[in-house]
Amino acid sequence: MQQHDPDAVQPSGDRQNQLGDSSSLPPARPSDAGGDATRPGTEGGGLANRPPGYPNALVWLRVGILRDWRGVLGSFIAAWFYVPVALFTAVVAAVVAGLTLAFTGGGILKDQFPEAVRDAPIIGGLISSFLEQSGGAIGAFVGAALAFLIGLMAVQVIRFQEVDSAVALFAELAGIAAAAVLVGVLYTLYRVLLEHRLLRVSGARDLSRREAALIIPILHECAGRLALPDVPRLLVEDDLVTTNARTYARHIVVTTGLLTEPRKEIAALLSHELVHWRTGDEITSAFVRGVGLPLVLVHAVPTWLMRKFPHPATNLFVFIFFWPVLLTMKYLVQPLHRADIRASEYRADMGAVVAGHAEGLRAILERRKSFESGRSGWDEAVCAEHPPNELRLDRLERLQAEGDAAGPGTPPRRVVGTEELFGGNDPIDVRRPAIIGGVALLSICLLSSLLGVVQWGFFRPGAAVNGYFSALADRDVDDLAGWLSPASEAAVLNDDLFAERIKSADYQPPTDVDIKAIDREDDEATAEVSFVVGGNRMEAKLTLRRDDESTVGVFKGWHVVDGISSIPVDASQEGLMINGVPVPADGSSQTRSILSAPGVHVVSVASNPLSEAAPQTVTVLPGSDYGAPVQVVPELKSAARSSIDEQVKKYLDDCAQQTVAEPQNCPFRLTGYQDAEKIKWTISQYPTVQIDVLGPAAARVSTPYEARGQVQVSGTYQAYYGEATFTENLSVAVTGFVTVAGERISFQPGDDN
Repeated sequence: MQQHDPDAVQPSGDRQNQLGDSSSLPPARPSDAGGDATRPGTEGGGLANRPPGYPNALVWLRVGILRDWRGVLGSFIAAWFYVPVALFTAVVAAVVAGLTLAFTGGGILKDQFPEAVRDAPIIGGLISSFLEQSGGAIGAFVGAALAFLIGLMAVQVIRFQEVDSAVALFAELAGIAAAAVLVGVLYTLYRVLLEHRLLRVSGARDLSRREAALIIPILHECAGRLALPDVPRLLVEDDLVTTNARTYARHIVVTTGLLTEPRKEIAALLSHELVHWRTGDEITSAFVRGVGLPLVLVHAVPTWLMRKFPHPATNLFVFIFFWPVLLTMKYLVQPLHRADIRASEYRADMGAVVAGHAEGLRAILERRKSFESGRSGWDEAVCAEHPPNELRLDRLERLQAEGDAAGPGTPPRRVVGTEELFGGNDPIDVRRPAIIGGVALLSICLLSSLLGVVQWGFFRPGAAVNGYFSALADRDVDDLAGWLSPASEAAVLNDDLFAERIKSADYQPPTDVDIKAIDREDDEATAEVSFVVGGNRMEAKLTLRRDDESTVGVFKGWHVVDGISSIPVDASQEGLMINGVPVPADGSSQTRSILSAPGVHVVSVASNPLSEAAPQTVTVLPGSDYGAPVQVVPELKSAARSSIDEQVKKYLDDCAQQTVAEPQNCPFRLTGYQDAEKIKWTISQYPTVQIDVLGPAAARVSTPYEARGQVQVSGTYQAYYGEATFTENLSVAVTGFVTVAGERISFQPGDDN
């Protein structure tokens, strides 16, 4: 991307014009150039020999950087959006899809037609044959095109897959652009500040005394005619075969072969190069290369290989391995930037006209015009660094320097001067864009600050922890669900009894919360929290995760992953309550987990006439479930025992009223006497029953062996000698169950066996 004119500096082969012949040069215009800028030791600092006319070095750099926005855009897209990778993916996908559909496309298209059409005589065979023969080609073309487009987009989709909003995408693109501009600026400064040493390494040297005496006067003369008070440093390369000159940011490098050219052509060439130097064209090219530096560095490898080993086999090898990079540079980066380079060549040609050396430049272009290749190919037309010589000559014919009179019969020409040539001290007016950009930047900063305050206040891990504990303190289920993970949120909102449990007066939420520390790593965070619960200060760790979706397209909040715990209870226990809210019993014997919030909970059983139980307090910590299953053991009320004893006695008394040998549903019966009559039962001692509480509303009644009662039975029976009396004493044991119906206790006797 060097700003030079290789066509204009090739040797003409005509040695009859000597350098000492100055008769063809017009009178020199005044020059303020003082001193020899090419003498060794005049480097004078990092930005010495920079072009004059700019208010300061920053304006010089800014003008060069901002000139070619198309080239910068091409380099930015190609390098920072991974265009070579996307191109490789697209081509591979297109080849695979094309080959696959080339063999299967005909059958796929044929199957799309109804079977009745395909089976029709003549027409069906014609359609089937046509589709089988052409369907592969059509399918391959269409499939390859679609696969190519999908492959191009796939890399960008994968790269920005985590961006979930337009604002986040804008921020991502702005960050990429800022990085590209920073790299471009740093690379430009590197090229400018170290230019002298880089040229030395490449083989450039200071002019000898004879070379300086020959060319320096011409350089100063051209600078004076261009109203340049200073000149760049002139270096030389030892190359007698090639006549060339190259312009850099602060130097012009000529070859020794140029020194043998006619003086007027040397003057035209130096005027041309001085315009490149004054307008900062090398700054433009350096910045374009810097913005696309990752791609440029990779592209340098195949370029060096093909230049170092110029052989068809080497070129084929390089193309096979580097074709995505080569094609990206050839069809995206170079066409955009080379357009600006060709425009700068036209501008530099105007410098030869302003300096009065149009004839010398015309001679160079005329000599080279017959050797110029055609402009029919992409490389020669779109990627060329120089416009066609014929067009350059045509423009020269239409230009005239200020102060020069047109000859008789000469068609009117456009007059050009240094003001038009250089565009003034600051040719790129950035005042209005700077004001607009400043206002936009200030607005962005203010908006970013406001968004930062909102982010810090509502969308940071600490805000999620505070909101979570505040919702618990307020017993607000909807607010609490908003701070939980999606799974926990759904569980809380779907449990109707959960809200009742935390709204109960028995529930004690954590208080006096203190966030000790928050350890964050990307989208995960761990919060160490201290709080008071149940009168005791405790500590726990909360796991937080960043939300997948953004709020209003900008903010990503945090949610507590393990903010809901559980209390295990016996699923078969009836009447169980947590914070006064009944726990539905499912009748199984397995442990059941009840959703609960961190804090103190009261586990109890429902009050009834049969039993009573002391409530249990259960402390649940964030991030951990309660340990062992909670069991509330009910105890028999004293009043219930009296009632049961009375019902047992009444039950036995009712049994004793029966005058049969086997009273129905009674715990005693008469055996061993045939045809007994006049049977009478008398309870001589009531048994002392044992009552075992099975649950809040159920109990089992049994009689221990040592607590059995006594019953006396008497009557008559037919003996051998006639009617006889008998009396027997039997032990009595009562069994059964006690149930509660409302406020009434009911004893249901059971089988004494």
